[in-house]
Amino acid sequence: MKKLLCYLKDYKKETVLGPLFKLLEASFELFVPLVMAAIIDVGIVNQDLPYILKMGGVLVILAFIGFVCAVFAQFFAAKAAVGFAANVRKAIFDNIQKRTYSQMDSFGTSTMINRLTADVNQVQTGVNLVLRLFLRSPFIVFGAMIMAFTVDVKGALIFVVTIPLLAVVVFTILLVSIPLYKKVQNALDAVVTKTRENLTGIRVIRAFSMEEKEVADYDDKVAVYKHLQLFAGRVGAFMNPVTFTIVNVATLFILWQGAGQVDTGVLTQGELIALVNYMAQILVELIKLANLIITVTRSLAGADRIADMLEEKVGEENGGEAVEGVKEITFRNVSFRYKNAGADALQNLSFTVKKGDIVGIIGGTGSGKTTLVNLAAGFYQATDGEVLVNGKALCDKDLATYREHFSMVPQTAVLFSGTIKENLQWGKENATEEEMWHALTLADAAEFTQKKEKGLDSEVLQGGKNFSGGQRQRLSMARSFIKDADVFVLDDSTSALDYATEARVRQGIRKLSEDSICFIVSQRAASIMDADLILVLDNGELVGKGVHKELLADCSVYREIYSSQFPLEEEVQHA
Repeated sequence: MKKLLCYLKDYKKETVLGPLFKLLEASFELFVPLVMAAIIDVGIVNQDLPYILKMGGVLVILAFIGFVCAVFAQFFAAKAAVGFAANVRKAIFDNIQKRTYSQMDSFGTSTMINRLTADVNQVQTGVNLVLRLFLRSPFIVFGAMIMAFTVDVKGALIFVVTIPLLAVVVFTILLVSIPLYKKVQNALDAVVTKTRENLTGIRVIRAFSMEEKEVADYDDKVAVYKHLQLFAGRVGAFMNPVTFTIVNVATLFILWQGAGQVDTGVLTQGELIALVNYMAQILVELIKLANLIITVTRSLAGADRIADMLEEKVGEENGGEAVEGVKEITFRNVSFRYKNAGADALQNLSFTVKKGDIVGIIGGTGSGKTTLVNLAAGFYQATDGEVLVNGKALCDKDLATYREHFSMVPQTAVLFSGTIKENLQWGKENATEEEMWHALTLADAAEFTQKKEKGLDSEVLQGGKNFSGGQRQRLSMARSFIKDADVFVLDDSTSALDYATEARVRQGIRKLSEDSICFIVSQRAASIMDADLILVLDNGELVGKGVHKELLADCSVYREIYSSQFPLEEEVQHA
């Protein structure tokens, strides 16, 4: 938790004033038993009504001042806690944005979402309660003990025994609970992951009639979470009955001992009531402290998970030479292996592409096509060999300025909620409408955009759900095409298009690539057969390199892919 305290630095005043007002409230509360003792010993014994009313007025004043202090304390504590949570969320979001592809792989999406939401909420609650009660409860406990000594030294000795005993119980349960709640949060990660998978894959689940299996798997994960939550809850719940028992036994002892002292005149009735009230105050505060500790325990577990994420060094070393343009990209004996993978995803790749080239990348599923273009863009670093840009090692370049010259269309078409215009502005913020329509035309998306009632201002729902798969892909390409880039990467971006539409898109790509490098990743031979250079991958190895006719004659893997998609033409050639 202390690793996150730096996010409270903007709220130093609130973190001081919140506990301070709580201590003021507690101070006035400690005088209440003494006032009650005075009312009993003086007002009631002497039947002095004016005195009782006067001291009653004092109680009202103490209550009002305590109320005002409590309101201010709540305000400052809440302000600090909310501001702290906002700073932590911003830090987590910034951390996610800076992560490389490899670092994103190390943390699952659901885990990061869980830490950004549930964990931060838990920590925010913990900070709020700590500012309000962490000093108040111990202050009341020890203050009540000190005030008890001002009433009766012998009767107050029971406080000296009771308070350390209660402290041992509280901190023992605390030490046991912290690791338990870490396990609870990890189990919650598994539940969130399963939930996310089912929400995004609901159509596939229904298509394969796997609802019952998924429900069973989800129930298993919830059962684990429930078991851990109940076990942790039982450990925490053990605190209240133990503290109640200790305090009630101490109260009985005070009454038993105090009754004899009242009979002998050593102790007045009011003083005995004051001692019992102080013990009652301790009981109430210990209940609050017990609940506080349970909440703080969960908060500490969440804080540790957040700190682990924020402490990990993220981002890339961008202190290299700035890249002013990309004219040539060379792979020299490049191999790459994902973290914790058992084998290389790419092995010993060598090729060179220059401005004006359209590079087709084809191969079976899992052959390493997307990995190759991610290496070219610098999203991953080669395990062996090197990637050269304009003849110099990419690892010596500033990756941020390097990627400014890239424009990419990922495998899954991603659109953001807003309008078509706003989505296109991701590619070029100050793009004119003329440029937008030109990009839409190149991507064969102008026609269906014009048919929309609002044209460029037509609404795009979250994830582009109000567009078909092919329309989403074409809008994603248009967003990419509008950027003045040196390198375009189209990663299987025409998979949802029919052949006629894809042919029109290829014409747009040819116009676009006249002064740039264009990587086209596809499993369709038709998508890349007109490329200036075709790279054929098989199990991470470059098994073919050349143009369509050369590969058809010399590369068995390419020929197999081509013949599977154009069987009639292949039969004619062999006839």
